[in-house]
Amino acid sequence: MNKTAAKVRQPFYKGLFFQIMMSIVLGILVGYIWPTFGIALKPLGDGFIKLIKMIISPLVFVVVVLGIAKVGNIKTVGRIGGKALLYFEIVTTIALIIGMLVANVMNPGSGMHVNPDSLSTDAVTKVTKNSELPHGTEFFMNIIPDSVVSAFATNTMLQVLLVSCLFGFALVRVGGKTSEVIIDMLEHLSHVIFQIMGFIMKLTTIATFGAMAFTVSQYGMQTLIAFGKLFLAMTVACLLFLLVLEVIMRVFVGIGLWKAIMLVREEIVFSFATGSTEAVMPQIMSKLEKAGCDRSVVGLVVPTGYSFNLDGASIYLSLALVFLAQATGVELSIYEQITLLAVLLLTSKGMAGIPGSAFVALSATAASTGSIPIAAVALMLAPDRIMGNFRTTVNIIGYTVATFVVARWEGLLNKEQAVLAMQSKPHDSSGMPVTVPGND
Repeated sequence: MNKTAAKVRQPFYKGLFFQIMMSIVLGILVGYIWPTFGIALKPLGDGFIKLIKMIISPLVFVVVVLGIAKVGNIKTVGRIGGKALLYFEIVTTIALIIGMLVANVMNPGSGMHVNPDSLSTDAVTKVTKNSELPHGTEFFMNIIPDSVVSAFATNTMLQVLLVSCLFGFALVRVGGKTSEVIIDMLEHLSHVIFQIMGFIMKLTTIATFGAMAFTVSQYGMQTLIAFGKLFLAMTVACLLFLLVLEVIMRVFVGIGLWKAIMLVREEIVFSFATGSTEAVMPQIMSKLEKAGCDRSVVGLVVPTGYSFNLDGASIYLSLALVFLAQATGVELSIYEQITLLAVLLLTSKGMAGIPGSAFVALSATAASTGSIPIAAVALMLAPDRIMGNFRTTVNIIGYTVATFVVARWEGLLNKEQAVLAMQSKPHDSSGMPVTVPGND
C-alpha cells in the first residue's frame, strides 16, 4: 500500500517567522532597557548583511545565465526585460503620486516652523560622502564595469546583471557540447551557492536581534514621538500602495496579495528589522522560483528591480519632500508639485549603489525646485532609519509582485505551483518547507 508524502508539522516556536518576531521583540526590549549594550550589538546585524552581500553577485550570475540558457532565445529575454522596465516605471510613478497625495492631505510637517538657516548640511554630507546622482550618459556608462572582475568585486548589481546577460547570450549562441558542459557546471555551482546561503541563514535570528537592539538604542523612543505624524503618514501611504498592489495581483495574476506576502513573510520581517533589502535577495529569488516563476523571469526581474523598482523609496521621497516644504513654511503650488513629481521620476531611478542614496536624491530634487531649502534635508537624518524600515518592507513586496506579474504576462508562471507554495506551511530554521516521504 502506497502512502502520499506526509508533512511534518513542527511546533510553531521552531518556525523561522516566529523566531524572527521574537528576536525583534527581544531586540526592542534590550535596546530600550540597556541602550549601551544595544549599541554594542550593531556588528551582529552588519556582519550578517556583509555575509549575504558576499554571495549575491555569484548567485545573480548563475541564476541569470541559467535562466537565459533555459529560454534559449535572446529576443524572449529582451522582451521579459522590456516588460519588467515598463511595469517598474508605471508602478513607481503610482507610488510617487500616493506619497505626495498623502503628504498633502495629512500635512505631517505643518506647524513645525523650522528655520533652514538653523540647520547644518555637514551631517548630510557625511552620510552621502559627497556623492551625486549620475546624469544622462553617466548613468548608462556606470552600468559598464571597468572589468568583469570589478563588477563582482564592487557588488554593483546592474554591472553584474550586464555581465550575466552577455555571458548567457554567448552561451545560447555557442550552443553544442560547450554550452552543455558550462550549463551543467553552473547548475552544480548554484546548488553549492544555495547551500552556502543556507548556512548563513542559520544566523538570521541573531542578526535580527542585534539590528533591532541597535536601532532602538541609537534612536530611542523620542524620535518616534517627535516624528510621529510623519511616521503615521508614511504608514497610510504604504497601506494605500499595498491596496494598489492587491488590485494588480488580482487582475494580472489572479492571486491575492496577502498570499504573496505570506510567501515572503520571513524576508519582509527580517528586512524591516535590519533596514536592508539586499540581505534577503537570495531567499526571495529562491522562493519565487519554487513558487512557479520561471528562472529567467526571477533572474532578470528581481536584480533589476533592486535598481528600478524601488516602490517604498518612491513613496518616501515624494512624502519627505512635501513634508520638508511644510516644515520650513514653503507653499508648493500644484504646478510646482507636478514639476517635483517629474524630477522625482528621474532622481528616484539613479539611487542604487550610492552612499546615502535617499539623502542624495532628496538633496538633488530639492535643489532642482529652487524653493525647498537644501539644508532642510538635514531634518530627515533623525527619522530616516525608521523610515527606512517602511521603505524596505514595501520594496520587498514590490519585487515579489513584479516577478509574479511579469511571469504571468510572459506565460512563464505555473499558477498551480504558485498557489501551492503560498499556502501556509511549516518551516525549518532556514525558511524552507519541511516534508518527509511517507512509509510504504
